[in-house]
Amino acid sequence: MADYKIVTDMTADLPEKYCIENDIEVLNFPFSVDDDQYTNVNQIDIKEFYKQMREGRVTRTSQLSRADVEECFRRHLDSGKDVVMFVFSSALSGTCASVQNIAEELNEEYKDNKVYVFDTLSASMGEGLFVMKAAEKKAEGLSAEELCKWAEEFRGSVIQIFTVDDLMFLHRGGRVSKTAAVAGSILGIKPILHVSDEGKLVPVKKIRGRKQALKEMVNMMAEQMGDVENPYFTISHGDCKEDAQFVVDEIKKRFGIKKSVMNFVGPVVGSHSGPGTVALFFIGVKR
Repeated sequence: MADYKIVTDMTADLPEKYCIENDIEVLNFPFSVDDDQYTNVNQIDIKEFYKQMREGRVTRTSQLSRADVEECFRRHLDSGKDVVMFVFSSALSGTCASVQNIAEELNEEYKDNKVYVFDTLSASMGEGLFVMKAAEKKAEGLSAEELCKWAEEFRGSVIQIFTVDDLMFLHRGGRVSKTAAVAGSILGIKPILHVSDEGKLVPVKKIRGRKQALKEMVNMMAEQMGDVENPYFTISHGDCKEDAQFVVDEIKKRFGIKKSVMNFVGPVVGSHSGPGTVALFFIGVKR
């Protein structure tokens, strides 16, 4: 059985320390803030990124660089390893299809090792939770092929719920109409969205008031988690740590889950969801 490397992309929003400790390679999406171009998430302080968004600067994102993806794959293939890459939802980006094309070309060239590309149909730390569980399965001894079979069965169990503070950012990303965004802002409506089985962002509830929206996310966790055991859950935020911590505390108090992993929503997803996003991820019965 060939050794293999787990690779993901920066939209998984995993803490850098975790990735280093668990031998996970992360590929960076290019992004920009007005005319300032970035090729690595570490090139701008994430709080500064959100500060600039609040000041009205325009953020844009691009797909993974083909050269970066190919270099990564070849490096591990040349070292005798297979590659299993977990990718941002294909319903939210064309990156997955591009990466799959690169993998197919290299799999024709390399006969002894293989690249597996898995569409997580997930975003932010939902994708991150997927990768964390995959790393655990690898540690248990699953081969690359076995890991992908496990991932197929597991994919629909990753529940992803989030709320935003300002609907205008979702409007700019084409997720809600301008009328709905303006009306929601005036009325104090805080939408709750989830990531569907198809990997799309879908509004599911409209809640009046920020605190009530955060509490409703916890209520939804109770409904969707069922009897599934969650040793830990993940949560990400758009520079609103206190709100994310409120959700963490409510979950620990209500369900007794002691462990959580928190991080910022990174620049790629954050460019569309905006400052004030709180996103909750856990394992449940179904999306």
